[in-house]
Amino acid sequence: MSTAPDETPSAPLPRLGLREPLTPVVDTDDALARACAEIALGEGPIALDAERASGYRYSQRAYLVQVRRQGSGTWLIDPIAFDDLSELNDAFGDAEWILHAATQDLPCLAEVGLYPASLFDTELAGRLLNLPRVGLAALVEHYLGMSLAKEYSAADWSTRPLPEPWLEYAALDVEVLLELRRAVIDDLVAAGKDGWAREEFDALLSFTGPPARQDPWRRTSGIHKLRSRRALAIVRELWQARDAIAADRDVTPGRVLPDASIVALATHPPGSLTALKDDPTMRRRGPRRFVEQWHEAIEAAAALPEDQLPTSGQRSDGPPPPRAWADKDPVAADRLARVRGVVAQIAEDHDLPAENLVGPAFVRALAWQPPAQIDADSIAAELRSKGSREWQIGLVAAPIAAALVDP
Repeated sequence: MSTAPDETPSAPLPRLGLREPLTPVVDTDDALARACAEIALGEGPIALDAERASGYRYSQRAYLVQVRRQGSGTWLIDPIAFDDLSELNDAFGDAEWILHAATQDLPCLAEVGLYPASLFDTELAGRLLNLPRVGLAALVEHYLGMSLAKEYSAADWSTRPLPEPWLEYAALDVEVLLELRRAVIDDLVAAGKDGWAREEFDALLSFTGPPARQDPWRRTSGIHKLRSRRALAIVRELWQARDAIAADRDVTPGRVLPDASIVALATHPPGSLTALKDDPTMRRRGPRRFVEQWHEAIEAAAALPEDQLPTSGQRSDGPPPPRAWADKDPVAADRLARVRGVVAQIAEDHDLPAENLVGPAFVRALAWQPPAQIDADSIAAELRSKGSREWQIGLVAAPIAAALVDP
């Protein structure tokens, strides 16, 4: 591909490498005691990360915990070797944690006994600064002028022993966090958003994981192709059988029975166990070993009376999809357009992503069914009940109230 005369191709960024040699993985009581002692003697905040085996395991447990602190170096800790890491939590004390995308790691860290007293999330800070890309590699490129390889982000971290290149990758993820925090906080202060960031980080201290999904089986890929409620019942029964097997074996569900196989069986359900064994979906060893469970699930769905079949669409107490508002309630559709416009303008004025200002679902719910009393205080109360922070409420409560009553 040729380059235009006035364009100068940018040189590739230098690749970030480890500044210190790797230390052995901490997997014995003596090694953990030494790590805790060194970390407790360090100073300043603690860079922390965890590696899971998403795509390979059913659970979201941590299979490696990386820790770095000024004066104590980097420690790679195998949480599988211990009942918990509460001893490490004691070593942290009330020091601030530095995490990237904290909501991904906080639940699995809590599982091993690690709870922050305060934290700093570099990804969330990047969002508040409205950076175009907020992944760890993108922030390293933006602030440090280096490239950070992410080739092992989707690796099976339940592997033992962990290969040395994977460990180097894991150590790099925490090596950069201390320096990134210093750069990011400078930008937050310069933008007048450091107070906002602190409110956001404090709210994360109580984060325990995303809310449970309603009817998670409806997220089966390809389910939209099905037209009958009986077929949906088969999907539901197969999904639930698969989920139980996957949880028991700690294997990601798609490795037990792919979504495509579930939809295929629901589309053309075999009439007998023999027919199921001969079905193309059972050619792979994984699905075939549980063929009797799949047969029982299909039979259970076939035996359901009509009034117990799942509905074609997921029931919801919330508003309908916005595309239907103009027909169902034109007045609400106008309210939604006004509120969305107000939120978009406030976000632009403050150089923020609109979704970090107020959630789209909240905007829809408010526009569809506003409170009986519409003023800044009532909207602030609604926002507060949904977990909005005070900085967000201060920016949007009064403008949203005005937009809701605007004729």
